[in-house]
Amino acid sequence: MKMKKGYGRRSLTLMLLAWTMLVSAACSSNGAGGSEEPLAPPAKAAAATSSTPVKVVWWHSMSGELGQAVDKLIADFNGKQDGIEVEGVFQGTYDESLNKLKASLGSDSGPTMIQVYEIGSRFMMDTQATRPVQDFMDAEGYDISGLEPNIKNYYTFDGKLYSMPFNSSNPILYYNKDAFKAAGLDPENPPQTYEEVAEAAKKLTQGGQTGASFAIYGWFMEQFFANQGQELLNNGNGRSSAATASQLNSEAGVNTLEWWKEMLDDQSLLNLGRKTDDTKKAFAAGQIAMMLDSTASLRGIVSSAEGKFEVGTGFLPKPSDAGEGGVIIGGASLWLMNNKSEEESKAAWEFMKYLADPVTQAEWHINTGYFPVHTKAYEEDSVKENLKKYPQFQTAVDQLHQTVPNAATQGAVMGVFPEARQITETAIEEVLNGQSSPQEALDKAAKEITSKIETYNKTVK
Repeated sequence: MKMKKGYGRRSLTLMLLAWTMLVSAACSSNGAGGSEEPLAPPAKAAAATSSTPVKVVWWHSMSGELGQAVDKLIADFNGKQDGIEVEGVFQGTYDESLNKLKASLGSDSGPTMIQVYEIGSRFMMDTQATRPVQDFMDAEGYDISGLEPNIKNYYTFDGKLYSMPFNSSNPILYYNKDAFKAAGLDPENPPQTYEEVAEAAKKLTQGGQTGASFAIYGWFMEQFFANQGQELLNNGNGRSSAATASQLNSEAGVNTLEWWKEMLDDQSLLNLGRKTDDTKKAFAAGQIAMMLDSTASLRGIVSSAEGKFEVGTGFLPKPSDAGEGGVIIGGASLWLMNNKSEEESKAAWEFMKYLADPVTQAEWHINTGYFPVHTKAYEEDSVKENLKKYPQFQTAVDQLHQTVPNAATQGAVMGVFPEARQITETAIEEVLNGQSSPQEALDKAAKEITSKIETYNKTVK
């Protein structure tokens, strides 16, 4: 697929200038065949015109233990066949990787495929430099019924799957079961509503321990909207047509910040700032009894509390009178660039199918803590054993499967999402610091985000 006719360098330059305005705000910190063995790509078909393997360059943002898990997946794939050679290249954080991709647009120096965080989806489509994976799915009748519906839905636009889900997570409530017992609370029955969280936090605040702390993270606010069945943006969360306005200052946002601020005022909640690492450290040290964090952090959180207290998990809370909703998928997916040869693109597609295979996803889930994107991965013995070791993860699975599909839970999309998150976090800080009321802070933030959206939309047009 070539870049659409008429999409000149001037338009692309303007779009990239708009994107340069954005601020870092990554969501993570931070094929679906059901074969018993991972699918091995047909080497002869992939390398039909050459005796040398087809080279696929994959830019990713997985470092540390996650990077080691990625390297193993690549090595396993390369070892199973000789027609395709995948080279994984770590490009820094999601934001850093995307900046490098922007610099490569219009040249042949970019990757064959790239891992992009979920909030970069609108931008990736607007570049007109990508090729929807749906093209390959349709060409071979690839079965996507096994892909997790609520993960698949996020990356689907106008009925077409644009990128292949890879690493996915959502936020859950973590709590100290021992502290619950000491406070006379049922350790097997975590609070489910804003009201119940506030009540529990008061009882848990005792002896140098504070009831709760929530990191000032824009992702959490987005999730609170979805859990109430409320859309963050107009025009169907930016999915029925391009979003033109933020709805951050709606009742869903105001009620959430009022609840948050009231707990801070009655000293049952600590404000530890924007970093989720700080709330995790406080939780492990027993300084707070409840917090919010990603499901991808579960193993580390459980391990940090080992020998000190038992960790419990619960669904993301919502108001008692909230509508039907659920959580939005976080994490990232795999995008295919459209400036490579058909042979190279097909080879990348074979690798994407391998990564989405149930057996591969089972291994990825166990080694990283991310959700398997394929439902049949849960049938693997390794995943069953992992759930026995970390039963807290069942909460995350249940929360994902109980999420009601709608525009709110499908997730908002806008080209200025990273910057919008930063603006949201500033609004939360203003409220918690007593500088503005929830309505005032969110009115200001919504106006600013809307302005950024309008500027971005003009560059795209």
